Amino acid sequence: MSDLAAARARYVELIAKRERISSPQLLAALAAVPREDFLAKGPWRIKSEAARSYRLTPDADPVHLYDNVLVAIDARRKLDTGLPSLWAHFIDVLDVKPKQRVVQIGCGLGYFSAVLSKIVGPKGRVLAVECDERLAARAANYLRAYRNVEVINGDGCAEVREPADVIIVHAGFSHPHPHWLQSLRPRGRLLVPLTQRDREGAVIKITRKGKGFEAEAVQQIRIFPGQGRGTTALDDRVADWWQRASALAPLRFRGIERGLPSDL
Repeated sequence: MSDLAAARARYVELIAKRERISSPQLLAALAAVPREDFLAKGPWRIKSEAARSYRLTPDADPVHLYDNVLVAIDARRKLDTGLPSLWAHFIDVLDVKPKQRVVQIGCGLGYFSAVLSKIVGPKGRVLAVECDERLAARAANYLRAYRNVEVINGDGCAEVREPADVIIVHAGFSHPHPHWLQSLRPRGRLLVPLTQRDREGAVIKITRKGKGFEAEAVQQIRIFPGQGRGTTALDDRVADWWQRASALAPLRFRGIERGLPSDL
């Protein structure tokens, strides 16, 4: 086995063990998708989950990418790739299946779009939405070989287009946008980080059940803020409410998530 192949095998084993991944399709996708194909040429600026600063890899060998590390997309903006273990965990929580339609809000450079592409298979589809024009162009280029993925540069709060089995939001918002909820198929799942002004908050999984929705808190998170039509008007009011509610009692993770305030 080559050094790179061994590094990829250790990478998948690390994520599977750390997050207790139950989906064999997800693990196979992580093993199959080359992370280096979705980045500029190295050396790369990387950092661990807990690190405050980046370190430069000693060379451009892709072996350095096969660890649970963030890779800088734009270090000046503190914009990084998603942490592999974190987003693998979220994809596992969403129970993505073959033949399903998945919508990504904020696909970045497309690495997790490719992972999702492998999971849903040729009869499934992935719509990858990115509001940053340069990132969207790069993702579209990197994903050319993934025929079941469509990349669009647009507003993730308006571009779901048609019903989805899974919607996964890769940025922080103050509230779940009504368009996302309305676009879920029966038993469809939405995963969205609900954050305050300081980028901190909780990741919420919302499932469409009958005529209503069931919400569950997954875990705490700190994440880059999202952008989109229809989010600004509520941001301040939701953030103020969130701060008041959090002061009264912490969110109970693994339980049902607090609803939005009734006066909104």
